[in-house]
Amino acid sequence: MSRPGCPRGPDRSLLRVAFGHGAGQPGVMTSPAPGVALESARGRWILFTTVLGSAMAMLDSTVVNVALPRIGQDLDADLAVLQWTVNAYLLTLAGLILVGGALGDRYGRRRIFVLGVVWFAAGSLLCGLAPNAGVLIAARALQGVGGALLTPGSLALIQGSIRAEDRGRAVGLWSGLGGVGAAVGPFLGGWLVDGPGWRWVFLLNVPLAALCVPVALKHVPESRDPQAHGRFDVLGAVLGAASLALITYALIEARSGSPFVVPAAVCGLVLAGAFVAVERRRADPMVPPDIFASRQFKAVNLVTVCVYAAFGGFFFLIVLQLQVVSGYSALAAGAALLPTTALMLLLSARSGELGERIGPRIPLTVGPLLCAAGMLLTMRAGPDASYVRDVLPALLVLGAGMVTLVAPLTATVLASVDPGRAGLASGINNAAARAAGLLAVAALPLLAGMSPDAYLSAEAFDAAFRRAMPWCAGVLVAGSALAWATVRSPAPGAPHPQCRTQCGVTAPPLEPPGTAAK
Repeated sequence: MSRPGCPRGPDRSLLRVAFGHGAGQPGVMTSPAPGVALESARGRWILFTTVLGSAMAMLDSTVVNVALPRIGQDLDADLAVLQWTVNAYLLTLAGLILVGGALGDRYGRRRIFVLGVVWFAAGSLLCGLAPNAGVLIAARALQGVGGALLTPGSLALIQGSIRAEDRGRAVGLWSGLGGVGAAVGPFLGGWLVDGPGWRWVFLLNVPLAALCVPVALKHVPESRDPQAHGRFDVLGAVLGAASLALITYALIEARSGSPFVVPAAVCGLVLAGAFVAVERRRADPMVPPDIFASRQFKAVNLVTVCVYAAFGGFFFLIVLQLQVVSGYSALAAGAALLPTTALMLLLSARSGELGERIGPRIPLTVGPLLCAAGMLLTMRAGPDASYVRDVLPALLVLGAGMVTLVAPLTATVLASVDPGRAGLASGINNAAARAAGLLAVAALPLLAGMSPDAYLSAEAFDAAFRRAMPWCAGVLVAGSALAWATVRSPAPGAPHPQCRTQCGVTAPPLEPPGTAAK
């Protein structure tokens, strides 16, 4: 039996690329109808390699934050380097993830997936061997390129390989196993940092890739979209990424007194305007402007920006707060975050079902408010904080809010566009969330008045953290108000998410081709 919201059979009119380019015209698989049984040896290998590949990117987004204090101490770096360690990865990932899906469509999803895994591993190796902060930041940007290539293809390979009657269960297993990986990520990162060292947070990806690639090449069939013409919106991708990079630079370096801050900010805004103009005029834009004709799609993406900006800033700062101020080890700080992802792992599917029954407006209004309350409660995590008394209650409230809102948010994004464009809508929503997190990590320390060496002083960082949390909560309250004012129940027959278990804290899940199944 397929899980609710997962297709029982292939809809040829909807087997579009994952997050494809252009106006979302439907395409078909070049290979015969997918027919690999999940119970077969080949089916299990397909599931294994896709889970392993996506887990590499998902783990990287959660384990690196735990390592930041040790990275800063080892490389004698200031707060700006820690911000760039996170943001260099997010910058290239957010800027190129839509292009990654289009490349897989044109040149083969397995081929681009394997290329992404190899690229990601090479970037990880360079991160692990980085002799200084500059090399680490550059390597993180390379990692993001690899992530943009492998992330869209992972679930699309299951959609294109597993036979129709097993596909729902395969997607459920993929989603659940990915959730387990996200839940243990911070704990694993803390164990590596306290044990063999922070460099193994990155080096661990190399043997994982060495296992993933040969399995993919041997067992995963190739698929592509024959209607993909190979014209990629390179200019749009470059303008979007350059705009984000310049604005991020201006925000991070604003307190340094650099003469380049104002020109970078101005150029970033100009390039953002140029990006919008180019996308409106191109025949095959990376982000088709007409998809924003739906007021619901615009509104839910604004809610996404608010929610994931707050998440990005919070998860960047909380692990620093627990280690620098509360005196936790890296392992203890990573383990402290387990309740939030564990709640999402256990309850996100039920939250999605509840959202389908009562509509998305209430979950998308109440969820951000719970998250805001949880973030304000973390202000109790000061010096010598008790985990049970001061930290755990805040994370449980935060986790309850994330459970409430994330699954309905994904469902509303998909339901707000034509079924054939659900994959594209999911990709845009995912990219918007990552860009929001990127800008939040850059802006929040500035808004909170953090000095470049604040994380080296428990007193200074604690004061800045207490100023930062109301900013995060305020953005969530704004998202809640926006949801209440604009989000409405989807029309009957709207597409459902296939990823029922959702544990990502940096972005909503990507949806593969065929998400328009009723």
